Amino acid sequence: MLVRKLEDIETQDVIAYGSTKTKIQWLISKEQGAPHFAMRLFTLEPGAVIGTHAHPEEHEIFVLKGEMGLIAGNGEKTHVKATNAIYVPPFEKHGYRNDGNEQVQFICVIPLLEK
Repeated sequence: MLVRKLEDIETQDVIAYGSTKTKIQWLISKEQGAPHFAMRLFTLEPGAVIGTHAHPEEHEIFVLKGEMGLIAGNGEKTHVKATNAIYVPPFEKHGYRNDGNEQVQFICVIPLLEK
């Protein structure tokens, strides 16, 4: 069993996909011995963007705090907020935009794919 304190986990800037004002913390990952899934915490400041992109792995997301736009590959925006659970299928284009005045935080769980 492993227990980690959030304040002990490194915070990194998200810069891929034209992202701005976004941080990530890898809460649980392969480095901690997890064989199948990684759990990340994303923090988006007001005005933050994670540009539209796709991955081979699915995403399971739970919004902890705030409200944001979930952007589909065709540009359509779905408003999501704290307590919403989101599933993004493999290879589906998606992005995020915090157009609000408060910080957004969400947990994102992804499978660890064999390379």
